[in-house]
Amino acid sequence: MCECRALLHMIGSEARWPCTGVAAKRGGPWGAGHVPFSVVPNANEDNPSALSQVQRRAVSELLRVAPVADELGRRFQEAGFRLALVGGSVRDALLGRLGNDLDFTTDARPEDVLKIVRPWADSVWDVGIAFGTVGAQKSARSGDAVRNFQIEVTTYRSEAYDRTSRKPEVSYGDSIDEDLVRRDFTVNAMALALPEQEFIDPHGGLEDLAAGVLRTPGTPEESFSDDPLRMLRAARFAAQLDFEVAPEVVAAMKAMSERIEIVSAERIQGELNKLILSAHPRKGLGLLVDTGLADRVLPELPALRLESDEHHRHKDVYDHSLIVLEQAIALEQDGPDLVLRLAALLHDIGKPRTRRFESDGRVSFHHHEVVGAKMTKKRLTALKYSNDMIKDVSRLVELHLRFHGYGDGEWTDSAVRRYVRDAGPLLERLHKLTRSDCTTRNKRKANALSRTYDGLEERIEQLQEQEELDAIRPDLDGNEIMQVLDVGPGPVIGKAYAFLLELRLENGPMGRDDAVVALKEWWAAQA
Repeated sequence: MCECRALLHMIGSEARWPCTGVAAKRGGPWGAGHVPFSVVPNANEDNPSALSQVQRRAVSELLRVAPVADELGRRFQEAGFRLALVGGSVRDALLGRLGNDLDFTTDARPEDVLKIVRPWADSVWDVGIAFGTVGAQKSARSGDAVRNFQIEVTTYRSEAYDRTSRKPEVSYGDSIDEDLVRRDFTVNAMALALPEQEFIDPHGGLEDLAAGVLRTPGTPEESFSDDPLRMLRAARFAAQLDFEVAPEVVAAMKAMSERIEIVSAERIQGELNKLILSAHPRKGLGLLVDTGLADRVLPELPALRLESDEHHRHKDVYDHSLIVLEQAIALEQDGPDLVLRLAALLHDIGKPRTRRFESDGRVSFHHHEVVGAKMTKKRLTALKYSNDMIKDVSRLVELHLRFHGYGDGEWTDSAVRRYVRDAGPLLERLHKLTRSDCTTRNKRKANALSRTYDGLEERIEQLQEQEELDAIRPDLDGNEIMQVLDVGPGPVIGKAYAFLLELRLENGPMGRDDAVVALKEWWAAQA
């Protein structure tokens, strides 16, 4: 992707195809600003080789899906309709990162799209047909491999929000230009007509792609009025693509931030997830905070920008949290982990509510992990996250200080067992979060903390080998407890089980005979 960006950058400002150069004078059936893909390099006569390289890279990406794209384009053409690859698919082809998800746009109405696609695709779904979108899956050979392409075909459309509505009003259009102007950003407002392979870029998207800039096809005010979620998308694409957002777009985001409140929590959550899972989440999150959008969708984040006390005796919690997020990302091993990233971002959100200025000049945040866990649960619930996600992220926030609570001394076996028991299946994530939470510039202190945690992980591995820590349970199960005590099911069995579990955590495996003796002694003391 970096190589493609560099080649695109070589094109520079001469890539204004809709209004300059030979290409702008070419027409074809799609109209002005629509250029046969084979002649696009002529649009930049100052540097034709650079543009040719970009085009060849894009063509290489598009040829990979050609059996699917060309077949589908011909089917629409034979039925009397037009079809174009559009939006992110064209953008990603130019960036050398086109995947198997392909977006098309057409002048055919949804019922006609179904008639064309059903006999051809492996499967078809119409869950988005109310918004003009038909989905399909098609397997096709690409080189030596068979790829499964996920396809969406959407009728030309324009949509806008009522000032008091959470749902867009969809109306169909009759031209691709009308469709492209309603798209969120110019880099997503390029298309490739099929099967003619004509490149369509009426808003200078290639130039902005080369410059790494996010602009809107029309005015940003019009764009964000049509769909306020686009303000979050600006931050998301900045984080995903490492692009800058044009100043006029940022200004509109600041001025219109309150419009995000009409968007549903589910749609907001979707954009936040994509942003947080991106390659550069700090960039997007910073934009949300600076524009005031975070105040409305994730207010706990800007609240971390605590004013420094006069002696600067506590860290900038906002900046610290973003560093922890970046350090957690660096520890990921199996791809982006949303649970870990959310926990890293939110781990200190309890600090503003628990901050105290002590008499000796120190600043304290006692029990901020407990308060933060409750705040995390409340915010993630409001954003409609799943119960499992809420439970896991909140638990990590609650446990993120547990390691420091044991001090710098040697951990007892009992302490290690409790740490593992409390973390449960989140143990590996807790390891990463705890290590990421060290942002001190004092290298000696940082190294000491790292060595201490190394020692803890070694102790855990040793005890896991000896005691199967992943499945800590008492030496007697519920049935055995009832048999020993000669009682039936009831609350007392739970109390007895908790007593034996406490012994197991404190002493390690006891063996059945010792557990029976201890249980009887406990039972006698209950009389």
